[in-house]
Amino acid sequence: MSSGNGQGRIPVEVLERNLPPLLDLQGTGSRRRPLWPALILFLLTVISTLAVGSEFAQSYAENREPFSGDQNPVAMMALPFERPELLALGIPFSFTLMAILLAHELGHYFVGKAYGIDVSYPYFIPAPNFFGTFGAFIRIRSPITTRRALFDVGLAGPVVGFLVALPAMAYGVATSKIAPGAEDRAALVFGHPLLVRLFAGVFHPNIDVRWVLLDPVARAAWVGLFVTALNLLPVWQLDGGHIMFSLVSEWHRRISIGVSLALLLMGWVTTRGSSDPFSLWYAWGTILLILTLRFRHPPLYDRWQSLDGARRAWAVVALIIFLSCFTPWPVQ
Repeated sequence: MSSGNGQGRIPVEVLERNLPPLLDLQGTGSRRRPLWPALILFLLTVISTLAVGSEFAQSYAENREPFSGDQNPVAMMALPFERPELLALGIPFSFTLMAILLAHELGHYFVGKAYGIDVSYPYFIPAPNFFGTFGAFIRIRSPITTRRALFDVGLAGPVVGFLVALPAMAYGVATSKIAPGAEDRAALVFGHPLLVRLFAGVFHPNIDVRWVLLDPVARAAWVGLFVTALNLLPVWQLDGGHIMFSLVSEWHRRISIGVSLALLLMGWVTTRGSSDPFSLWYAWGTILLILTLRFRHPPLYDRWQSLDGARRAWAVVALIIFLSCFTPWPVQ
């Protein structure tokens, strides 16, 4: 096609490339927001994790797996009002877990701020479940304009959280007890990711990993590893999805659908022949599939920028972290 001046029509990509307000978009809508909602949610999550952590401490003292009796995590949320003195038992679990989750979110927060992105304070989610929380999140209120910014923001959280969880898991496994048969008598069995097996082999050689009764610090680190693995799944707008989009944006949607379907398949595999038909992967795969089909990943304003070799190497590191944290059977 001709523009009438003897030259071809200017490609749309070039017009987009030369738009001037790219840098201005990063700070759009940035303003000081109140801290108190984040603080209230943080304190409520500390209380809920202390309540659940007391069960981890009591079960460890009694040489049994947690929640192996008639303990109900929903009913345990009343513990601060009924027996507040027991909350002190939950400190090792609660403070370790909160440190890991906070490190994860602050990794996103500070890298986002360094790029001039409008990000919220970390918001924690208290919950009456086996961990006392559904994790934490930050809101990104302004566009992420470049591949490198998206990659760095997505990678920072899992890496920083992992760096806190790693020594906590090493210490926790090293100080854990050997309790043969404890897992066989448990109503709730936690899986053994590669990192747990590695530390168990180092600190308790020639011992079946199922005999290692993790102490509350190791339990909290286990949750931290589990959260890291879930976030690094290369799907939708999880941290792994952001990393994958920055690497191969044109394949993002197809890979996200494929990973979601793979999770559903894993749910079928892990429950086949089991008396319990429920699997976390059924729920997680369904949610991620719906979100992938309903909401596309936000586009980048500068999609021409490439990732350098160092960032591609960090993508390999992220894959290694994911494999070391992941287990197909997280909780049975």
